[in-house]
Amino acid sequence: MNIAGIYLLNQLFYRIYSFLIHWYWGGFQFFSGKTLRILERLDRSLALKVSLRYWLKPLYQDYSFLGHVLGFIFRTGRILAAILIYSVICLAVFILYAFWAMFPFYIIYKGFYPYA
Repeated sequence: MNIAGIYLLNQLFYRIYSFLIHWYWGGFQFFSGKTLRILERLDRSLALKVSLRYWLKPLYQDYSFLGHVLGFIFRTGRILAAILIYSVICLAVFILYAFWAMFPFYIIYKGFYPYA
């Protein structure tokens, strides 16, 4: 009888541990993978890395004063827009993951206080 109780207790802790690994680590991998894929797809149109590389270069190889000024203005705007869009997406995914991480605690809380 004592061995069965130890076995059941061991299985209980193992199931809790495996759930926590699956829920938090698996959820983190899912959210981070989806976020990186979204950001990679967006980078094809926003081209943050390319805009940063050629930030102070003239636009369309126009080496006149106007080409330098317009290149700086357009690339600065494109860089700021890309950073803003990337930040909004990362913040939204972080908030979504925070809700995902708090969900088990909410279920436990509702189990103890169902009408609160």
